[in-house]
Amino acid sequence: MKKTYLLITVFLLVFSNILTVKAQKKPNIIFILTDDLGYGDLGVFFQNKRQQSGDRSKPYELTPNLDLMAKKGAKFTQQYCNAPVCAPSRASLLTGVNQGNANIRDNQFDKALENNHTLATLLKQAGYNTTAIGKWGLQGINGNGPDWQAHPVKRGFDSYYGYIRHKDGHEHYPFEGLYDGKKQVWSDYKEVSANLSKCYTTDLWTAAAKNYIIAHQKGSDAVKPFFMYLAYDCPHAVLELPTQAYPSGKGLKGGLQWLGEPGHMINTATGKVDSYVYPEYANATYDDDNNPATPEIAWPETYKRYASAVRRIDDAVGDILQLLVDLKIADNTLVIFTSDNGPSIESYLPASFVPNHPTFFGSYGPFDGIKRDCWEGGLRMPTLAEWPDHIAPGKTITTPSMLSDWMATFADVAHIQPPARTDGVSLLPDLTGKGKQQNSLVYVEYYEEGKTPVFKEFEASRRNRKRDQMQMIRMGNLVGVRYQVKAAGDDFEIYDVVNDPKETDNLALKTGFEKIQAQMKANVLQVRHADAEAPRPYDNAMIPADSVLRELIPGLNWKFYEGNFPWVIAEKNLKESEKGTGNNITRKEAGKKEGMTCYEGFIKIPADGKYTFSMLTTGKAYLRLHEATLIDEDFGYQPNTEVIKDVYLKAGYHAIKLNYLLPKGISPQLKLKWKSDKNDWMDLDAKAFYHYKTAL
Repeated sequence: MKKTYLLITVFLLVFSNILTVKAQKKPNIIFILTDDLGYGDLGVFFQNKRQQSGDRSKPYELTPNLDLMAKKGAKFTQQYCNAPVCAPSRASLLTGVNQGNANIRDNQFDKALENNHTLATLLKQAGYNTTAIGKWGLQGINGNGPDWQAHPVKRGFDSYYGYIRHKDGHEHYPFEGLYDGKKQVWSDYKEVSANLSKCYTTDLWTAAAKNYIIAHQKGSDAVKPFFMYLAYDCPHAVLELPTQAYPSGKGLKGGLQWLGEPGHMINTATGKVDSYVYPEYANATYDDDNNPATPEIAWPETYKRYASAVRRIDDAVGDILQLLVDLKIADNTLVIFTSDNGPSIESYLPASFVPNHPTFFGSYGPFDGIKRDCWEGGLRMPTLAEWPDHIAPGKTITTPSMLSDWMATFADVAHIQPPARTDGVSLLPDLTGKGKQQNSLVYVEYYEEGKTPVFKEFEASRRNRKRDQMQMIRMGNLVGVRYQVKAAGDDFEIYDVVNDPKETDNLALKTGFEKIQAQMKANVLQVRHADAEAPRPYDNAMIPADSVLRELIPGLNWKFYEGNFPWVIAEKNLKESEKGTGNNITRKEAGKKEGMTCYEGFIKIPADGKYTFSMLTTGKAYLRLHEATLIDEDFGYQPNTEVIKDVYLKAGYHAIKLNYLLPKGISPQLKLKWKSDKNDWMDLDAKAFYHYKTAL
């Protein structure tokens, strides 16, 4: 009788899951983000090559589950983080804008994530349940709990469990606080660390993630897809060890399990804290002097810890992927795995331990640079994607892209248009092999007062090099990098990073690259706007005009997109309802139809100088100058409120794009004004607008 009842229960659960998947036309999305994990730390990207070389002077790490994920899905070999340190990198990921348009830049840890579109608000609008688990660090520096200005629950997530404050992510045993003091863990607005003895955070976040997925599938919302932002705080900071071996099995019945008992919250909250080294590393030796004739020596404890921390994440990912299989939702779940920036030299361990040098494993891969560097090693991310029956197994994606592209990608997956302010492009064509992949804008700016490490493995010019103001831009195979930027006219070092990934041959020193140099200098001014809290030496530099390719005539091109849109949309991949040309921005082209009008063309700037723009609308609008946000009157905008912005422009024609959303029943009104530092306010009208006479 018991066996019959069990079989019926299992049948009903499986049948229920099948019906749920069929009801869900939109896939679940799990975004797994690690902290300071290098491109070279994964087997499939670099470590397997070290192992296969047979060179005993090159120790290697093992990541079997992540390697299997790559085998079943896709790996991105040229995806970049938006900044080489966690806070700005994660902020750009969550908001879908690059560092040229972001509100969190440089080392602004704990600064409040702006109240604007996020991955969570986007997917909630598309019908998703949303949850964030793990490290946040973007809540705002004032308040506590409900008082935090940018608590995840206030930025689109239905629930949150993890470390809110940036510094808490330095310690991986919140209750014991072994090396960096006791830490706070928040369940929504409740602090719960008192119940978390012996909870290693990689295990804790994994168990919480599995618990959420299981509860979601059993709950009344199972017909809705879910979005999970799972942000680990390892292998960053204190290189602490788990309490014990990873529990046997994986998925629904094995691996990490959430017990929910105070003092025994998860099934690894037993044994000895900071004690377990993976067996393959415990007695590992290597050829430290690169001399096979001398005895090998044991790995230093620091690196046993680092490799174990990485392996623990690997086990966690395998556990979660198996859970999706067990619940029959793997085919309807897109899983992304990546890191926030390059590998770190930090270990936060006592002085008796050897320093944590990423040279031991070559954690930066075939590149130079680490965390806080704008060389490839600081910016290239070990990104994997798995989505059975949608992503071909074993795919390698070589198209350059950024973490900020995932907002446009998830919008595409969820069948919703991304906000107009989104800087990224959808990566779905590359992932699925369907449609044409658009080019991503790869751009980074960052300030760090320190120096690069003195690693003999790096090019001589990179060792002990002052960082200061840094920039990176990619154009095709070419990357432009500059350190200690003093002015907009400073030269870029230029490298072909496809054929020269270590950036050894500076093409800027050769003839024939003068035009590329000039283009890079112009583009890095056109893709950004100044931020007073992250000042740059080129903030007040005159933004160059566009090179006019064909004959220009007065007026603007316009396209109308009919529909009830939740925000000012990016119109990429959307077919217009009507189109034409006009002399002014009136929003009368489509009559009283509900929808968005996109105006595109150029503003003619009569002379070099400082220009101030003003915009006021009855609906919502977004104005872009070149690739930079000029005025954003979308998320949270109160109609008929004037927004003013200053910008420095060279004489000539500057590309503009205005997306104007008019809700049903609202009379169209949009007032655009401008002035120079030599003239008073005037309407921005037909006298200044131009567009190409003929299309490409």
